[in-house]
Parts: sequence; C-alpha cells; structure tokens
Amino acid sequence: MPSYSAAMSQDVKPPLAGKTVLITGAARRIGATIAQTLHDAGANLVLHYRSSVSEATELAASLDQRRRGSVATVQADLLNTAKLPALVKSATQAFGQLDMLINNASTFYPTAMGEITEHAWDDLLGSNLKAPLFLSQAAAPALRLAHGQILNIVDIHGMRPLRRYPVYSVAKAGLIMLTKALARELAPLIRVNAVAPGPVMWPDDANDELKHKIIDRTLLKRPGSSEDIARAVLYFASQAPYVTGQILAVDGGRSVGW
Repeated sequence: MPSYSAAMSQDVKPPLAGKTVLITGAARRIGATIAQTLHDAGANLVLHYRSSVSEATELAASLDQRRRGSVATVQADLLNTAKLPALVKSATQAFGQLDMLINNASTFYPTAMGEITEHAWDDLLGSNLKAPLFLSQAAAPALRLAHGQILNIVDIHGMRPLRRYPVYSVAKAGLIMLTKALARELAPLIRVNAVAPGPVMWPDDANDELKHKIIDRTLLKRPGSSEDIARAVLYFASQAPYVTGQILAVDGGRSVGW
C-alpha cells in the first residue's frame, strides 16, 4: 500500500496549481528562491531577467525538469517603460493568463551625501519605484480578469533609513506607499501587498563587525534567509485572500528593536 504521505500528495492539489506568476529579477538571490518556492507550490512561472541570461536559463531548465512546460523566461530592461506592456503580453501569452505580479527586481548601492548623482537617483528610483508602478499599471487588466494580486518586495529601510543609502531608502519608502496606494486604486479585484526583508542578504561592503552589529539589533539574534522571504511571499500568494494594502516585515524583529 502507498504511504499516507504519498496518498496525500496524490489527492491534495498544490495551492498554486493553474496559477501564473511573473517575477521580476528572478534569476538570482531572493528572486530565484521565490521562484523555486512558488513552483513547488504548483505555479507556472514567467521569470524576468535583464542581463543574467545564463542564471535565468539554468533556473528555468532546472524547474522545468521537475514539471515540464511550467516555466518561461523573458528579458527586459524595466527602466524602458515603453516596453513594459509587451513584457506583460509575453507573460500572459505564455500560459494564457496572469494571476500574480511580483515586483522583486531592484538596484542597491550606497549614495553618500555629497556624492549623489542624477544618474544614481534615476537608477535607484527607476528600478525600485518607477518600474513597479508602470509594470503594475500594464499588468492590471490581466490581473483584473484573474482576480489576481501584486506583491512588492520592499525593505525595512523604506520605513527607517539606512545610513549611507539615502536614495535607496527613499525609493523603497516610495514603494511602500505605492503598495498602499495601488491597493486602493485596484480594489476590489486586485490585492496588493508587500514583504519587507530585514537582514537576509548582506550588501557587498558589509564586514563581519557590521553584520554582528545588525544581527545583535534583531530580537531573534540571527540573520534570516531568502527562504524566509519566499515563505512570506507564498503566504500572500496562496493563503491571504482577505489581505490587501499590508506590509509584512520579515526581519527577525529588527524593526521593533531598532
């Protein structure tokens, strides 16, 4: 006789079976972990990338090997807003519908006062705020048809600024407000929420002393992982039909024990 768990796996439908999810910046880091988690939950995926073609192709092949015909990739520069409707069209055509947009793509680097340039402003505000707005706008008609949702990856430093990262902090603060504004604008057919990571993946310039200092300021006294973020995304994707306009901090209590 088959085991109980095997029988359950045959009888229980995965929570995202039949759903299509577009994830921006999906080739690496948190985006790739989110992709793996939602795919395991049964979703069909459209993986967006800008320049990480080899990583995106490798990830898509790996996931598609587990479930044939379940993953597509699409390349786009999200700062070229004129191309975003075509990106959404490609994502929708890949599986015939679009149920969820995850605005994960981001740029992140320091902009010390006295050294801030217009290019840095345009780049950081562009990837972290402008692109999510215009991509959400382009995706809204398809998402309305599916009674779907938008999930933004923000940052706890959009609520409390990160030293030496004022432009990035402003951009994420804008994305937090955009999450709430879109929840109002797109209700009742589209839900809009956000996940705000804390100390999960370190910036390249973080030394051990800085890491220990940040970890010590969390209530749980340990760093998080990309899997922690992905589990929060899965919650919104599959278990939160009555939740919209909310920001969930996944930060080990960092924003409480500031």
